[in-house]
Amino acid sequence: MIFKLLKQYQYKKVPFRLLLYVIVLNLIGIAVIGSARASLKQTQIQGMILGLAAMLVVALIDYSLYMHLQWLIYAGNLTLLLLVKYSPLGDSGLGAQRWLELGGFRFQPSEVSKLCIILFFAWFFGKYHEKVNSFWTILAAGVLIFIPWFLILKQPDLSTSIVTALLFLSMIFLAELSYKIILPVLAVIVPAGAIFIALILQPDQKILEGFQYNRIMAWLQPTNPKYAHTAYQQQNSIMAIGSGQLWGKGLNNDSVYSVKNGNYLPEPQTDFIFSVAGEELGFVGAVIILVLLLLIVLECIMIGRRAKDLQGRLICGGVAALIGFQAVINLCVVTGLLPNTGLTLPFVSYGLTSLVSLYIAIGLVVNVAIQPNKYRRRDGIL
Repeated sequence: MIFKLLKQYQYKKVPFRLLLYVIVLNLIGIAVIGSARASLKQTQIQGMILGLAAMLVVALIDYSLYMHLQWLIYAGNLTLLLLVKYSPLGDSGLGAQRWLELGGFRFQPSEVSKLCIILFFAWFFGKYHEKVNSFWTILAAGVLIFIPWFLILKQPDLSTSIVTALLFLSMIFLAELSYKIILPVLAVIVPAGAIFIALILQPDQKILEGFQYNRIMAWLQPTNPKYAHTAYQQQNSIMAIGSGQLWGKGLNNDSVYSVKNGNYLPEPQTDFIFSVAGEELGFVGAVIILVLLLLIVLECIMIGRRAKDLQGRLICGGVAALIGFQAVINLCVVTGLLPNTGLTLPFVSYGLTSLVSLYIAIGLVVNVAIQPNKYRRRDGIL
């Protein structure tokens, strides 16, 4: 049966360009991580090997199988998120409880949650595509996304909750939500967002956690002595990127003028890895990273356009949205265009849960690519 399953695929459609972009970007990330924290380089290499193995396995499993396990995936996602917050297995770090500790194995369920959301809503919007503009379908989808979103937010993990919301909105848009609904919603959200921002900027606000409020104020008032301690990492990040100039100072350099070498970037191997890349690889290296991220997103979109059915299109669109939004938010943070959020840069930052989850996401896209083309889509988005 396994042989019959494997035989159905069209292996000439394997997206080698996508795989090449991902592997090259990951190798660049490993090199920069090695320069930022040499002790973590070997672990990230192991993560890459594990990720490639997971990607290969997922690429050979028909994604239609996940569409039959949709409620199991949804329930498993909620179980992991509940265990993080309300069980002794939940592990804290840096003021948040976002990890699970299972027999010495530590991972972050919110990273896995992004994959679960892509798969579940690919099934949901694929099944109810004809009713996607009905009130009850939108309400049901809103309730279903709110539960995992709220559990992620309460960890607290505001950055991942923002990406989760953007991921959901992207998928419902790709499911061809009518502009007659989108435009009125935007007409409400924009002023509501302005009011929300005005409220959270009040000194006595109770909406955000204290550290979240400080990050926003440090972004708005980086020279204010009250927020200097919170702002210094982001300000040093901007300085590090600019100091790299065209070609950078070189990986593993021992320059006394290096922002990284002076320990002005705490934990540079994670959220602020692009700062190290900008300083040591210069403008050229930074542009290569940006181009590779863009090419990965575009490849996912192009594969989605050729998918055999709507569910395949939504999986590819969801993966493209995940990588794209997370990369844009991370890059805006390290360049001072957004407040510090704590998001990793896909395939570049250190973090095994994030890396392996992203490889699994690419495996899903590869499986969509090698499926026989049995679906003629009507003209439209994606």
